[in-house]
Amino acid sequence: MGQAATGKAPCLYRSMICFILQGSKQVAIGDKLLSYDPSHYLISALDLPLIGQIWDAAKGRPYVAVSLDLDPAILADVASTMPHVRDTDTRGIGLTISPMTAPLRDTLLRLLSLLDVPADIPVLSPMAERELLYRLLQGPQGPLLRQIAQPEGSLDRIRRAVAWIRDNYNARLRIETLCNESGMSRASLHRHFLAMTGLSPIQYQKQLRLQEARRLLLSGDRNASEVAFAVGYESASQFSREYLRQFGAPPARSIRQIRQAIGSSAVA
Repeated sequence: MGQAATGKAPCLYRSMICFILQGSKQVAIGDKLLSYDPSHYLISALDLPLIGQIWDAAKGRPYVAVSLDLDPAILADVASTMPHVRDTDTRGIGLTISPMTAPLRDTLLRLLSLLDVPADIPVLSPMAERELLYRLLQGPQGPLLRQIAQPEGSLDRIRRAVAWIRDNYNARLRIETLCNESGMSRASLHRHFLAMTGLSPIQYQKQLRLQEARRLLLSGDRNASEVAFAVGYESASQFSREYLRQFGAPPARSIRQIRQAIGSSAVA
């Protein structure tokens, strides 16, 4: 039986690991497209605005996934108990997919099984989470995870720049401000930001603005012009052009299509 796909939708991935239990998903950032399913896991090293599309495993078998936020302090603590590893150059986009292994799947299933015994969660879930991180650190993405755990590394500095943009997405972006927040020179900031997010700081902010604009439009409280100014655009026409380029339809038509699709799904 063939797969059924949802429409493409914007999503903000946090610093986390994602496991798919059923179905599959494609995510796009910039010009990079990644696909993963139950035989793979995805790691996002920092907050990334993506375009995602879910594929159901088959009719009657909906998409099911679980994610775990990556805590740098816990990662560092687990890594400190393991033999020291000298990592080679790990520069690259902070979003990656790797094959699932049997030990990793077993650990994940034992962690999820705690949902059936809530009384065990406070004691056993921290142990299972540490084992899960240990398995991941042993795997091909160990270097990336150790970067997340490393304070004052280039990834940590870019995460600080990303956090500022996320918290100030509707403000005028000044590169000098990001340099101060990250402790990096202009050239170093641009090079590492592009390498790790696949976007320039301006492009990253634009993605956040458009995602928030879509959310505000769906709430139905404001028109397109009001939303444009709320998310930081100085020109409603520029907002409409960029919204069309990003989502394939002007704001009003895009939101109408989404609501119609939601209504059709509810009736079905």
